[in-house]
Amino acid sequence: MNTWNVRIGINPLSWMNDDLPALGGDTPLETALQEGAEIGYAGFELGNKFPKEPAALKAKLAQYGLACVSGWYSGQLAEDTVDHEIERCATHMEKLRFNGCRVVVYGEVAGSIQGRMDTPLAKRPQFADDAQWKAYAQRLNAFGEHLKAQYGITLAYHHHMGAYVESPQDVDRLMALTAPDCVSLLFDTGHAYFGGAGNPVELLQKHASRVAHVHCKDVRADVIRQARNNGWSFLDGVLNGTFTVPGDGALDYDTLLGTLHASGYEGWLVVEAEQDPAVAPSYAYAKKGYETLRRIVDRIDAATADAQLVAMEQGAR
Repeated sequence: MNTWNVRIGINPLSWMNDDLPALGGDTPLETALQEGAEIGYAGFELGNKFPKEPAALKAKLAQYGLACVSGWYSGQLAEDTVDHEIERCATHMEKLRFNGCRVVVYGEVAGSIQGRMDTPLAKRPQFADDAQWKAYAQRLNAFGEHLKAQYGITLAYHHHMGAYVESPQDVDRLMALTAPDCVSLLFDTGHAYFGGAGNPVELLQKHASRVAHVHCKDVRADVIRQARNNGWSFLDGVLNGTFTVPGDGALDYDTLLGTLHASGYEGWLVVEAEQDPAVAPSYAYAKKGYETLRRIVDRIDAATADAQLVAMEQGAR
């Protein structure tokens, strides 16, 4: 019987936060890797504590039987040239390629306020007109084409709070202006909701055919309302608990994963929830996120197997 070809991974943010080093800053990388493997995760996305050299990274993950899922790349194409981006990315992309990664998490950081504690989300950068949007899309297309040709890696664009592409309307526009064979979408459930998608399933249904990677956050809707109403920065929201792991918030993960399955998505489901580990203990929350996704994937597999069995029985009559 066929099973859904997805793997469940995790980002080290459950243990340590690169943007807010005070959150889990003293936690050794080895603690995260050991606990993640023990819980059942198949791989990790990268963070600042991972080895930078490709072979050393591969060896470190192999100690725990883990795969390299992908890694964030801080892109600047909103304000810079494709040639400069190609030069800047080489070391990172070669590390991902060496470690078997099929996608890169492209996060636009030019003009972004996502890492500024004192800047409210309302002051995020925005393109002034259609011409700027189109020029940006063209640069993304060229860069994505280069990544596929040079490294065999797909550009998975991460819509993100505090950046140029934040709202559902921004995602719609980006997908309309970019070429499917050059630019794919990283669908982040938490950022989709925080960005204005009251029901992230609707945004996912629009763009499921473009999804190449998935970040699985849950949200605390009341905290997100506070963040919007009180003019918080993105990091203020993180500290106050806007995000949590799947199964601990307001999102309907059964429908989200069912939508992905129906669309033919194959790849990683990555638990990623920026939280303070002193408030949300790393192991317990990482385990809850894994068990939530595992339960739903197993249910989908069982339903698929049942449907195949019925079809076989009917065909044999």
